[in-house]
Amino acid sequence: MSIACGFPRSLPSDSKSPIREGPRERLELSGAEALSETELLALVLGTGHRAGGDATAMAGRLLERFGSVQRIVVASAAELASIPGVGRARAATLTALGEISRRLAATRLERGVQIRSPRDVHAHFGPLLAAEKKERFYAILLDSKNRVLGNLRISEGSLGASLVHPREAFRPAIRESAAAVIFLHNHPSGDPLPSAEDRQITGRLREAGELLGIPMLDHVIVGGEEYYSFADAT
Repeated sequence: MSIACGFPRSLPSDSKSPIREGPRERLELSGAEALSETELLALVLGTGHRAGGDATAMAGRLLERFGSVQRIVVASAAELASIPGVGRARAATLTALGEISRRLAATRLERGVQIRSPRDVHAHFGPLLAAEKKERFYAILLDSKNRVLGNLRISEGSLGASLVHPREAFRPAIRESAAAVIFLHNHPSGDPLPSAEDRQITGRLREAGELLGIPMLDHVIVGGEEYYSFADAT
């Protein structure tokens, strides 16, 4: 009499079947520096969406559309929300991420900080304005020892369109009894070299400062990682 031996169709194995690691697991195991841009973006996006697939798919689509993380975080909320699955909430998260990164990169220009050179001005405003698509014009108000009393935006738009008038530019300095002022604006093109109009406006501001007794110490043009200082050029 024979005994039939039955064998299971599959035998248990000591080796574990491969499990696909997601971005969160890779971050926990290897650290953030080991993640690709796609994986980092997927973590920021969080969950997927039926219209756009999982978070990794959406991240890949964003990179394909904009080309880099830097361009993603400076894109408008409307542009970001137009990507399938991203929507308004995720677009707002990406916009906030860009602003946080700019603020972290910028040297804080707090009240009481002494301005010693145009390099100090650029260290604060360079990261903040590097990705701006419009020209913005600022005034830094200083006391008699070149310490910051405050800084504020005077106008936005091209200098030709916004017509930076000395009256508007010096009004905050008069109100705050500033001893001196530094003006600055950005060039969205990334080229900080002054235009003919930049030079004309700088001359008018210098003359107005002399008449008011509030000297204009410098006019700095920010262009990406570089800058131009009218004070250094004279």
